[in-house]
Amino acid sequence: MFNKVLIANRGEIALRIIRVCKQFGIKTVAVYSEADRDSLHVRFADEAVCIGPPPSLESYLKVPRIIAAAEVTNADAIHPGYGFLAENASFAEICTTSGMKFIGPNADMISAMGDKAFAKETMKKAGVPVVPGSEGVVKSVGQALEIARSIGMPIILKAVAGGGGRGMRIVREEPELEAAFQTAQHEAEQGFGNPDIYVEKYIEEPHHIEIQVFGDQHGNVIHLGERDCSIQRRHQKLIEESPSPFVDQDMRERMGEAAVKGCKAVNYENAGTIEFLVDKDKNFYFMEMNTRIQVEHPVTEQVTGHDLIKLQLRAAAGEKLPLKKIRQRGHAIECRINAEDPSNNFRPSPGTITDFHMPGGFGVRVDTHSYTGYRVPPHYDSLIAKLIVYAQTREGAVNKMASSLEEFTVEGIKTTIPFHRQVMQNEMFRSGQFDTHFLDSFEFVPGD
Repeated sequence: MFNKVLIANRGEIALRIIRVCKQFGIKTVAVYSEADRDSLHVRFADEAVCIGPPPSLESYLKVPRIIAAAEVTNADAIHPGYGFLAENASFAEICTTSGMKFIGPNADMISAMGDKAFAKETMKKAGVPVVPGSEGVVKSVGQALEIARSIGMPIILKAVAGGGGRGMRIVREEPELEAAFQTAQHEAEQGFGNPDIYVEKYIEEPHHIEIQVFGDQHGNVIHLGERDCSIQRRHQKLIEESPSPFVDQDMRERMGEAAVKGCKAVNYENAGTIEFLVDKDKNFYFMEMNTRIQVEHPVTEQVTGHDLIKLQLRAAAGEKLPLKKIRQRGHAIECRINAEDPSNNFRPSPGTITDFHMPGGFGVRVDTHSYTGYRVPPHYDSLIAKLIVYAQTREGAVNKMASSLEEFTVEGIKTTIPFHRQVMQNEMFRSGQFDTHFLDSFEFVPGD
């Protein structure tokens, strides 16, 4: 096992990794920007190194400064968390060549699965169902039109290096294609430095279901069941749960087997997630792979009883996965508590938290770096806490989440807590009869 781990991240995930390292007796190094000087991950790490001013491009994305911090503190491993450099193949390679273990898949795996067109082709060869579409990058509007006519409208244009909904456009009629193609290319270039676009058939009434996978350095791959991430806005997840109310046992086994097959095809190592789009008839299609730990990993931990950060450390240290077949028990739901105003199109709401009270009780978990007096900076993702509940049944979990949200108090800034409270009372959500278009018909009532 490692002697000292540097966490190349911030917020709740940095604090989460620090806590697990302490359980292993591993020393920790926090890196932080000037805006995060008072963050809890800085306070609870054994050592902390300031790596730059508030903008992430000058701090959390500044690879030379992170490597220098690891070298000066004699860290022998680096955990990237999620976001920032977590899926940056170059960073993973630099960690390795600098003599530090990157806690995640190696650079080749990140590069291969990060290229969505290549990943889709790899999965297709492995026998995993994929959404009909282009065989690779589409270079022109004319080529996109040919593909659209062969697979049928509607289609969706996606950035090869994309994420978070950027570089993504739905096209329902041929006259819309040229403008949508140019917009998607522009967004992809601006957001990812890569204008390449590919085309897929757009799945109507889709469910977003993902499978948590794990591989070790000995060729073993397992899956830990599915998570339903269909409640989202602008392709950003808001609520996740496990197991999915839409997935039956037969489908669960088929999706799990497909995910494992796809991972074995690339000799996958460490934590990853295979994301599927599932249509209303329960046909599932590979969408993309995330080569990192996910924000929503706690719901899988709750229903399997396994700490995924611990598994990451063990796999990175060369241990064999201590698990074979995982069984899900009970039901878990996670609500992302963001510093956003749901009555104003989820506009970010940075500022100072004047009162912060977390819910508690059996089966209630809060992952957070926030506290009374904490200033939420405007420079980063707006996530300030994750509220996770566990119960024996989905109905019990929904009820527990509803009561926990009533107890959760955050003053001084706007948050998504009122939004989540209303979702928990929504009949469509409570019945499990929803897809990724849930918010299209959901109306948030301010002050309710």
